Amino acid sequence: MMHEAAVDCPYCGERFITLVDTSVGSQSYVEDCQVCCQPIVLTSIVDAKGELAALDARREND
Repeated sequence: MMHEAAVDCPYCGERFITLVDTSVGSQSYVEDCQVCCQPIVLTSIVDAKGELAALDARREND
């Protein structure tokens, strides 16, 4: 299932909306910022009900 989530870019600070696929459970993946195009490592935490519990964004090289 896809969930919309707001992300604050750790590079430029701008907020954008992304889709998170919760059907695969918790995961980490890289997505480019929709504003400044820098690579962001997103880590999604999915609860036992398959709902998005948290979404963490950090710089790729941190």
